[in-house]
Amino acid sequence: MSTIRQAAVEMLKDVLENKNFFSEVKTKQSQISSQDSAFANMLILTTFRHLVFIKKVLKKFVKKKLPATAVSGQYALFLGTAEILYLNTPDYAVINSYVEITKHLADKYVAGFVNAVLRNICKQKEELKKEETNEFFPPEFFHILNQDYGKKTIQKIQSAAMLEPKLDITVKSDAAHWAEVLGGKLLPSDTIRLENNGKITELSGYADGAWWVQDFAAALAVKALPDIKNKNVLDMCAAPGGKTAQLINKGAKVTALDISAPRLQKLQENLQRLHFEADVVCADALEYIKTYKGTPYDAVLLDAPCSATGTIRRHPELVHIKRLKDVEKQAELQKEILHETPKILKTGGTLIYCTCSISKLEGEKQIAAFLEANPDFKIVPITSEELCGDNYLAEIITEQGFIRTLPQHLADFGGTDSFFVARLKKEA
Repeated sequence: MSTIRQAAVEMLKDVLENKNFFSEVKTKQSQISSQDSAFANMLILTTFRHLVFIKKVLKKFVKKKLPATAVSGQYALFLGTAEILYLNTPDYAVINSYVEITKHLADKYVAGFVNAVLRNICKQKEELKKEETNEFFPPEFFHILNQDYGKKTIQKIQSAAMLEPKLDITVKSDAAHWAEVLGGKLLPSDTIRLENNGKITELSGYADGAWWVQDFAAALAVKALPDIKNKNVLDMCAAPGGKTAQLINKGAKVTALDISAPRLQKLQENLQRLHFEADVVCADALEYIKTYKGTPYDAVLLDAPCSATGTIRRHPELVHIKRLKDVEKQAELQKEILHETPKILKTGGTLIYCTCSISKLEGEKQIAAFLEANPDFKIVPITSEELCGDNYLAEIITEQGFIRTLPQHLADFGGTDSFFVARLKKEA
């Protein structure tokens, strides 16, 4: 078990110091077996979800900052505190493991320090649990949220975002049947929500290509498209392919474009399992548009590169590594791509712009700037009725007719990712 915990210490350090997604860091940890990976995954995600409070706890017992050479001891304390307070691991197992790990990664003096701190936390853990503040966002992340949301809304976002998300899937057809087969809940838009346990690949229908994993919110972008049967549609920034699959399932002739060859490989594997075909292109979006000589597309779906801050339920590490400057940087790239996109869209065609960002700088404000610079584009309001047949999803539709989901939406079903979708039409 110490080997797993040591790998967890190293992964936590990699994420926080190098600002990498936890999912990307995990792929580098080949020494963890699939069985042990589940424990490491739970341990690290629990630590990220409670890291604000864990740091407050440690301030009670740690009066001096550890030197750079002993930083592994700090990460060992983060994980050890998480185990003691939230995972109910026996105290002796936690203390012994992280002391040995710190000896190996730092030295015996730092290990002695870790030993003393964890022992004190164990002695006071019941009192400390009562002090839990349920804070998720560190101060730096509030700088992003404060741009767009009031205090009450931010509090709702924080409470909902701390909850571990379930697994959402999109089916080719007969959602009610598959919800029954898989024991899931049928959401208003025909997404099926399952308990997030067990191997996905072993679920009924996976091997046959009956469905694919896709969050409820992400699935709304394609649902907002008009009839696209036999239409030529460009799916920009397409990997890993959830929206590509939706487009094909609706009968479109799809060009799936992405800059990442490894991610496109994953997309092609997904399409092969689903028995779908698309024209897959590996290229930079801006270069593709600027050099495109073909017939303009009937529709373009731009799932723009963004800060990914809408996925904090699934990626709690993001609240600790994303800054306002990251959002602003991505917004500039989105602006560049949006500025060029009209060149490849036919008159009368539909542009769907979407991002998995919670920031309006990457959503509502981005579209406002685009429309000001492109008066030949008009908003085509999206309605709850077209998404689910009734008014159930009215809370996610803005006054302008955009989709804006937040973690507290769909509360009856356990919340959702934060996502933005705008539907625009290119007029003469």
